[in-house]
Amino acid sequence: MQTRIKRWTGLGFSTALVVTALSGCAEGEGEAGDVGETGEAAQTASALVGEAGEGGEGEGGEGGEFGEGEGEGGEGIAAMEDLQPGYRAAFMAGHVEAGLALYRADAPEQAAPHLQHPISETHEAERAGLAALGLDTELFEQVSGALSAGISADETTALLDRAERNLYEVIGATDTDTVDTMVYLLDLAYEEYDVGVEDGAVTDPGEYQDAYGFTVVARKLAEGITLEDKPLIIERLDEMLALWPEGGPLAASTPAPVGQVAAQASRVKLLLGN
Repeated sequence: MQTRIKRWTGLGFSTALVVTALSGCAEGEGEAGDVGETGEAAQTASALVGEAGEGGEGEGGEGGEFGEGEGEGGEGIAAMEDLQPGYRAAFMAGHVEAGLALYRADAPEQAAPHLQHPISETHEAERAGLAALGLDTELFEQVSGALSAGISADETTALLDRAERNLYEVIGATDTDTVDTMVYLLDLAYEEYDVGVEDGAVTDPGEYQDAYGFTVVARKLAEGITLEDKPLIIERLDEMLALWPEGGPLAASTPAPVGQVAAQASRVKLLLGN
């Protein structure tokens, strides 16, 4: 993963979106309908070219690889400590959203690694300082315990809802701008998807699932923004989520082309003013 991400970030993330969005046009339309329209995608790419000249995010940047560590998805633990709390809370929420979706899809083995982020020692740096902002790790211990015990998601709906709600309370308690957080999540979603999908197949299920989780968090955060284009932003994010199967981001899914995810992410970013 690191080799590919470093290659993209060296060019600038916007440049990567231009290249991938244009290639996505040739792949045809996906479930989101207009994603394959050449005119709109070309216009999006043109708008992003200006950003590319400003230089991309480097290693450990907001949209890039987090250092040299070998955590899940390749995120470096040390560099995670350098991220502001709002980004770290959103990053953790993305993993948990992926895990909850997989739990609800009756795929406990796939869900478990994602649901460990709020509680495991491996991801301790990710949640540093978040307890003071209201992170309730006991809730996530209970979720993990229920999963391990084979209790179905239907039987733990109230618990899962409380855990999920707690994540957004923590994000809201930070002073990070919501729009900036959404842009950060969209960058991550593209990068993870680009690593998780290759030649029309899911080659790294964890990254494919993370990309879904980050998109879910961006969509939920969109409910709280006050931009004039809010309805269209929500619509575009719903279209982006529709690029994953309705049953959840299961490892055996047939994925949408990477170019479609890149194009949809770039559309949302432009609407967000980025």
